[in-house]
Amino acid sequence: MLNNNEIGIDLGTANILVYTKNKGIILNEPSVVAIDTTTKKVLAVGSEAKEMIGKTPGKIIAIRPLKDGVIADYDVTTEMLKHIMKIVSRKLGMSIRKPTVVVCTPSGATSVERRAIQDAIRSSGAKHVHLIEEPVAAAIGSDLPVEEPIANVIVDIGGGTTEVAIISFGGVVTCHSIRIAGDQMDEDIVQYVRKNYNLLIGERTAEQMKTEIGHALVSHEKAEMEIRGRDLVTGLPKTIFVSSVEMQDAMRESLLHILEAIRATLEDCPPELSGDIVDRGVILTGGGALLKGLQEWVSEEMDVPVHIAPNPLESVAIGTGRSLSVINKLLKAAK
Repeated sequence: MLNNNEIGIDLGTANILVYTKNKGIILNEPSVVAIDTTTKKVLAVGSEAKEMIGKTPGKIIAIRPLKDGVIADYDVTTEMLKHIMKIVSRKLGMSIRKPTVVVCTPSGATSVERRAIQDAIRSSGAKHVHLIEEPVAAAIGSDLPVEEPIANVIVDIGGGTTEVAIISFGGVVTCHSIRIAGDQMDEDIVQYVRKNYNLLIGERTAEQMKTEIGHALVSHEKAEMEIRGRDLVTGLPKTIFVSSVEMQDAMRESLLHILEAIRATLEDCPPELSGDIVDRGVILTGGGALLKGLQEWVSEEMDVPVHIAPNPLESVAIGTGRSLSVINKLLKAAK
């Protein structure tokens, strides 16, 4: 019974994933909530709410209560977590009574932000709440030997934050966290299309462009995509074609910031661990790791081997759940 009461939550800016020991990932939903502004009632959570972004009448708003990996709207986050706990207990076919929850937090989160996450999880019905740093969770979920005194370099490119950390002996040796990741790239694409084509597109279209024709800064076979939006001059709907080369231009700055964070982290690495990095290289995880050409580009720029985690989108959630067994060791290492 105890095992069923232990769950790991990856409280991401873009998606929330829930992991249980026996069933693995049992929930993977976008971190979006649709609210009726007059009654303050939550109407939909997850995919259903995401479908509503930019398409709702005035009194209904679809919002993301998490920004840059931390809570931006406390009340809405609590409501969202309560909904998620209900869905989880339904999927497990039992009511989860006072579960023990492990949640990951960005390594750059302040103590106030960490406390907010703990309180939100507690008020959604959890008994014990443990916090684990996101890079450590990502490393555990990527099957890296985090408990051994070996340098494990993890680059976790999520929705709101990019975390670059060197983990050894169960703890973070050095880490850089920047608030530039998938969401910022979407914003870059929106601004690029606006500036170059006088066309207004939504964030969902930008995200689709990024996944379909987005490319890191390496040479590749050019691809094109048809996109639709509102012409800022005439105010009428308009269709244009955008190429993958233009997408590189749009995302260039954000990608260079991420590269800079990786470089800064490697520069802070103790010399004893640097040798391990040359042999073992860097692991990319998080949704951003799926960007075409990223692995090749980082490897070229850094001159070290670069690998993509077995399932980059789920590695943080899997690591959060698995860390329950090593949580005491990790807590000791963190002290």
